[in-house]
Parts: sequence; structure tokens; C-alpha cells
Amino acid sequence: MFGTIRDAWNMGATAVGATIYFGSAESTRQIQEVSKAFEMAHELGMATILWCYTRNNGFKKDGIDYHTSADLTGQANHLGVTIQADIIKQKLPTNNGGYTAIGFGKTHPKVYTDLSTDHPIDLCRYQVINCYMGRAGLINSGGESKGATDLAEAVTTAVINKRAGGQGLISGRKAFQKPMKDGAALLQMIQDVYLEPKVTIA
Repeated sequence: MFGTIRDAWNMGATAVGATIYFGSAESTRQIQEVSKAFEMAHELGMATILWCYTRNNGFKKDGIDYHTSADLTGQANHLGVTIQADIIKQKLPTNNGGYTAIGFGKTHPKVYTDLSTDHPIDLCRYQVINCYMGRAGLINSGGESKGATDLAEAVTTAVINKRAGGQGLISGRKAFQKPMKDGAALLQMIQDVYLEPKVTIA
């Protein structure tokens, strides 16, 4: 924490954000600190945004990385909303089955058969479900800049998020590590996805 919630409020901020790395050695402390901070923010009428990322070497199993599995990130989202996050920022899911692979926690087979499929929109929808059925808005992160494929990746992520019931895409490196013209074009293309009525819930 680089200041207090009251400091932010006194400076005129309308929202505060924080990050919790669920599964990290610091996660218990982070959950407690952010929970208290968000409670204070709501008392002052401010909105709260939580970066809900998973971080633990145990989330990698048999050569597969489950840090962005729909079930593990979904659980992180659920915990984030439980401690009063109004907006959840989460990486777009790339797979599922993290719980069963790492053998941690309890789940049910229907999570992987009835509640989701391997389709990218369904995986993202499972993240939305874990945000109290969208009560807290889900925004997905655009990811790192890779160069020539950035525009296509950003548009794809935006379409998946919107069709899954999400509420936005946050794009930093993909836009701001480019010349102004190219970065602005990428951001405008993302905006076009969310403004286009034909792109709707799948």
C-alpha cells in the first residue's frame, strides 16, 4: 500500500485499485489489507477495482500452466468480489481443469461438463459467473505486446469478453508501447467492439 484510502479520497480520486496474487506466499496478507481498504473506500463512496491474478509454481503440472485456467481464475474472481471489489480485472482464460490437475480444493465434475466447455467464450463466461453472475464487472487484460499480432489479439479478447458477458478490456502495453498513431488505432478498434450492437452475448 502506497498511501491510505483517505489520502486518495482527499486527492479527489473516485476509485482505488489493488492487486492480489492468489496462491502466493503474501496472499493472506494481501487479502486482509485489500479487504479493509475496500471497505473504507466504499464508506467514502469510492469504487474498487481488483487485479485478481493467480501466482504459485504449484499451478503448473505435467508441463501445463494452469495460472489462467477458468476454474482457478474463477475462484480468484469469486474471492475478489467477496471482499467487495466492484470491478474484477482478470487474464483471459486459456484452459480449464486447474483444480483437478493440481489436486487442491474441492470441485465437481459438472463444472467442466455442464457449466463450461473448452470454447474461449464459455471459459470467459465461467469467470463472469464467478463474479456473482456479473454483479461485479469483469474486464480482461490485453496481455503483453507481441508486435504484428497485437491488433488481432486485442480485438479477439474484446469480442470474447463481450460475448461472455464481460464489461471491458484493459489494454496497456499493446497500445502504449507503439507509436501514437498505431496505439490510438488499436484502442479505437477495441472501442468499436464494445460499441457494435451486433457483437452481443453468445
